Amino acid sequence: MTFARVVRTAVRSLWANPMRTILTLLGMIIGVAAVIALMSLGSATTNNVTARIQGLGTNLLVITPGQSVQNGVSQGLGSAQTLTAADMTALQKLPDLSAVAPDASTRVQVVYGSTNYQTQAEGSTPDIFSVRNLTLASGRAFNLVEEQQAANVAVIGATAAQNIFGNTNPVGKTVWMNGLSFEIIGELASQGSSGATNNDDRVLIPLSTLQRRFTGVSNPSVIYASAVNGQRMTQAQQEVEMALRESHGLSFGQSDDFVITNQSTLLSTLQGVTQTLQQFLGGIAGISLLVGGIGIMNIMLVSVTERTREIGLRKAIGATRGAVLRQFLVESGLVGLLGGVLGIVVGGISTLVLGRVMNTTVAVNGNAVWLAFVVSVVVGVLFGVYPAVRASRLSPIHALRHE
Repeated sequence: MTFARVVRTAVRSLWANPMRTILTLLGMIIGVAAVIALMSLGSATTNNVTARIQGLGTNLLVITPGQSVQNGVSQGLGSAQTLTAADMTALQKLPDLSAVAPDASTRVQVVYGSTNYQTQAEGSTPDIFSVRNLTLASGRAFNLVEEQQAANVAVIGATAAQNIFGNTNPVGKTVWMNGLSFEIIGELASQGSSGATNNDDRVLIPLSTLQRRFTGVSNPSVIYASAVNGQRMTQAQQEVEMALRESHGLSFGQSDDFVITNQSTLLSTLQGVTQTLQQFLGGIAGISLLVGGIGIMNIMLVSVTERTREIGLRKAIGATRGAVLRQFLVESGLVGLLGGVLGIVVGGISTLVLGRVMNTTVAVNGNAVWLAFVVSVVVGVLFGVYPAVRASRLSPIHALRHE
């Protein structure tokens, strides 16, 4: 019997009980679709996390103060005011840093016309735009002269601009911040959120302006430093640590009174976590394929029982054990094949729907498609082996007597 004829016979056998075949296919379809959708979602999450962290700056090192202790109780990281203007001078001399930007912030009340809005005022130097990878949607950034003169100029974030000005271009408008007049000279392109922090809900002003007009504090609360390139991140971090220890007069054996966060290390850690999550989701979805395979075995065992006389007749007129074995393997493999194809369609649609529901870009993971398809076919064949072997071993005489 030719292979084409074996396939036609398999199709007729499966179609003889359409509802049973459809229900068996459904198990494989759900399994394949689940693998594709969940692995695509995990891949999109990994890419999103990577893009968000990279969007915070290029080759970024974040230096924050250490923790203070009051009455024997730690106040948490960042509670000690250990960073100074002298630290900035020391860091700017390091060869493996391309730019350094101090940063401090406070809450301000912004008034424009009848709109009264509270947001974060963040003060820094012009280098913050390159260090933090900030881009402008319109207008310009403040310059070194405006920083030195403590000018009342501001670059506004996308969310703050929308809430204060609506769809009107904010550049050139004058607002009142805590009772002081400020000119909006630029609008930042959207950066999105980092955990609970909305990077777009802020107003960026010169650090000197923040210190003189609002806080009266001369020390930065955090320092951002950009390494010359990604390959020198570790060396740059070591240089920063040594420079700050010298600046703070820390002797050998004393602990650092500051914390350095390496963006590349953070990125590597988060990517590892998200990839593990993606594999976990794929494994959970793979259980559905296993259940679908059990369904195939079940239907094939039932089929062997129902077609016992047919098998006996075939063997009586000359069909070999190999021919019977091949027939049932093709039938089970066909269920896996059809389940895989339909599962790919359902999985692709589910992925696009998930992207719309979550309001994010979720692309179908090509590797997940091939993996799910191959596994579905292999599962179909493997779970059909036992029923096929059982059918091929039936005695013609006993099979023909079967009722």
